[in-house]
Amino acid sequence: MTTTTRVLVVDDEAAILRFLKPALETNGYDMSSAGTVAEALKRIASEVPDIVVLDLGLPDGDGKEVIRRVREWSKVPIVVLSAREREIEKIEALDLGADDYVNKPFGVGELLARMRAALRHRMQEKSEIAVLTIGGLEIDSVRHRVTRDGADVKLTPKEFELLSFLARHAGKVLTHRQILTAVWGPANAQDTQYLRVYVGQLRQKIEQHTDDPRIIVTEPGIGYRIAEPAA
Repeated sequence: MTTTTRVLVVDDEAAILRFLKPALETNGYDMSSAGTVAEALKRIASEVPDIVVLDLGLPDGDGKEVIRRVREWSKVPIVVLSAREREIEKIEALDLGADDYVNKPFGVGELLARMRAALRHRMQEKSEIAVLTIGGLEIDSVRHRVTRDGADVKLTPKEFELLSFLARHAGKVLTHRQILTAVWGPANAQDTQYLRVYVGQLRQKIEQHTDDPRIIVTEPGIGYRIAEPAA
């Protein structure tokens, strides 16, 4: 990192903050902290951090309220860091607009990687990249063309729409509901089996080994994550 990236860590555990501060600063982050929902909302508005690391169990409320409120006016990347392991908690946080989810206990390396991915995703959104290259796959959203190692890949309009949506959010976990709502509309938000069929069809066309997919990765019980674009 050539410039300092401001990160707000929202967690009421002093031990976590003491542990994270030197690790983040060593990796080029300028860390500030908040211990409550109210303080988090205030600091995000006043400090405008580049990224937020958010615990869900806060003394004055649920951290998901921070996500809900912040997403009304900001696209700041939010990585949830929480001991809550139930899939429904992850799904609710992601559906509200979190970029990723890391379970406690956690490794610093994994957290840093998820933070970098979330920051890259926001940069890609701002730059509005017309052509994305992911693992030998080239997706041209302007010409509606997909190639694999230079050869054309024939997709149906809906398959292209699905792949294009996933590619625009490369590196980010997308829930079944988010994908279904964006590609098929709110009325189909619960049709997870329908989505699995389409993902299976896409994998047949774009993956080198469908039994070990490397481009469209399944997040069990939650949704899908497409691989990071090539540098």
